[in-house]
Amino acid sequence: MMFFFDKKNHLIISVDTYNEGIHFLNFKKPELVLKKIFRSSISDLICKGVYPKYYFISVSGNEKNLNNLNLKKITKSLKQEQKKYKIFLGGGDTTFSNKLSFSILSVGFSKNIVKRNNAKIHDDIYVTGNLGDSYVGLLVLNKKIKFNYNLNDYFEKKYYLPDIKYSLVKKLKNIANTSIDISDGLIADLNKLINNQNLSYNIFLKDIPISKNLSLLIKSKKLSKKNIVSRGDDYEILFTASKQKRNIIKNISRLTKIKITRIGYIKKNLSKSNVISSTGSKISFKNEGYFHTFD
Repeated sequence: MMFFFDKKNHLIISVDTYNEGIHFLNFKKPELVLKKIFRSSISDLICKGVYPKYYFISVSGNEKNLNNLNLKKITKSLKQEQKKYKIFLGGGDTTFSNKLSFSILSVGFSKNIVKRNNAKIHDDIYVTGNLGDSYVGLLVLNKKIKFNYNLNDYFEKKYYLPDIKYSLVKKLKNIANTSIDISDGLIADLNKLINNQNLSYNIFLKDIPISKNLSLLIKSKKLSKKNIVSRGDDYEILFTASKQKRNIIKNISRLTKIKITRIGYIKKNLSKSNVISSTGSKISFKNEGYFHTFD
């Protein structure tokens, strides 16, 4: 992901590329794949308190994956997403390739944004929504785990259709000191959020929000919470805010009906960053998320 803010012209741009087999499993459900990559792309602007206004899409593929039926499904999905998020298609390009890939450039306008690497000592750490459902959906799609039909369907939808927090955009700049969307994983993205500062964090495993369905699976010992909640692809908003904003954030959560959970706090010294369990003992995650080879 590339993110660019032209403060003088109030212009914000982000661009993402999605490759089959890496960023999405396959193209058996093109209508859902397009919704997933569309939402994950505009999430870069949403988490900064910016409404996406226009987008451009480029596609590389061939007659097999971009046949007439698939193109119709792609067009229908994009029109639905444009209407849902009040965004307009500005243009795009198509090229021939043996491998399928999509690149989406999103454009928004704002005088200011919620910055990255702007956390303050003693800030609370918050996350919207629930974490982990998308990763379980990926396990289901990869046939690495299987439940009854209703649960399979629930987790697959969570993988394909991330719940982008559009209604939080206007309010985010008034409460957050720093923010990022959770694409690579809670721990990986939290580290990126403060990586240019001499800061660290404590987060509490028991406070990390999960859905009722995931909670049931954990209680049945089919899954482990600490091994699930930081696998990424959640596209929830991770942000920090001063303690003085706690009541304001509670009211925003109530008014917008968006779940916003305080999961920890910022402290000094990045070299001693850690995760704390509900008992107060230090724990480590089996997988801290995705780390990019090229940055």
